[in-house]
Amino acid sequence: MELLWFYVAIALAISDELHGRIVWNIARDFYIVFGGLLSTTFHSVTETWIAHEFIEAVFHFILISIVFLSFKIGFLAALIHFFIDITHSITMPHLPWPVHRALHFTVESLFFIALFGL
Repeated sequence: MELLWFYVAIALAISDELHGRIVWNIARDFYIVFGGLLSTTFHSVTETWIAHEFIEAVFHFILISIVFLSFKIGFLAALIHFFIDITHSITMPHLPWPVHRALHFTVESLFFIALFGL
């Protein structure tokens, strides 16, 4: 339990990279069509973007819940990841990959340290 915060942050980073690779390398055509369907469903680009982030959070919830056999950890991981994605997309929209990954890892680690302790 002592390093649970670290394991969750690592698993979430791997999950985020896995999501990106699946979306852009394996299911790119489907994802583009699905994005078009989302954009016709919602009334604004902002709503479409939030729906995309929510769907990504569901992906993280499922994967992290399976890895840690805990819906609680999966939900918290998806929630903090969703919050960070929304926040940094508004405040710092064009982050280079290493900065983006470091931001996520730092905030997610601090969040889980606060919850589970050192």
